[in-house]
Amino acid sequence: MHQLSNVIQQALILVLVVSGPPILLSLVIGFVVSVFQAATQIQEQTLSFAPKLVVIFGVLALGGPWMGSMLLRFTFNIFDRFPVLIGH
Repeated sequence: MHQLSNVIQQALILVLVVSGPPILLSLVIGFVVSVFQAATQIQEQTLSFAPKLVVIFGVLALGGPWMGSMLLRFTFNIFDRFPVLIGH
């Protein structure tokens, strides 16, 4: 049972590490665009959506190989430890 909780903990940490950069950069871009909109009184809805979309795709394009390798390494680790996890 301890093995399974360890795997779940590793999976949750991996999800936070992999999803962190796109979410944090999207948050920063959203804040910057909101400040810009408040300062200029431009209330265009697509102005807040388009830059975040571009930044998220850019982060995924640049960090995709790193994120994919981390997910793949974790998956291989789970498959290697599978007999221990099920108790045989």
